[in-house]
Amino acid sequence: MRDGTSAPAIPETTSHRFPATRHYRGILRFPVIRQLIRFSGVGVICTAASLGIYALLRPWLGAQLANAVALVLTSLLNTALNRWLTFKIASQQRRTRDHLDGLVVIAVALVITGSSLGVLHWFNPDASVGDELVATTLSGFLATAVRFSMLRHWIFRRARHR
Repeated sequence: MRDGTSAPAIPETTSHRFPATRHYRGILRFPVIRQLIRFSGVGVICTAASLGIYALLRPWLGAQLANAVALVLTSLLNTALNRWLTFKIASQQRRTRDHLDGLVVIAVALVITGSSLGVLHWFNPDASVGDELVATTLSGFLATAVRFSMLRHWIFRRARHR
């Protein structure tokens, strides 16, 4: 420097912080916030795919079976995208196990959304496909919160701080 003083030394590494938190400021410095943002993006993609599959299959399979098929078909996509995008797991290690565990999580989501369809048809036996889509979408919000918690604290707990 010009005045004869040197710049303060910057430590090369900081061992007390997780490497992924070094470059983020504000609320994004919290890994859970970054994960929720990425999880939401994955959720939008998978929800749109699930609703589309449901709407296509509903006339032939009925409400409950169309819902189950749509959820199962999109669950593999959802688990794969959440592994890669939300929790930043790129290795192939434990991939099969993660997908099998993801099926348990999707079963929980199926119980939640299937129950909402059951309640809807109990109160309104002549509900339209539009009514069913609203019911599964609204109950999907609860299923999504449960899914994120199960993914973060159970399946992908090894990557919670990414």
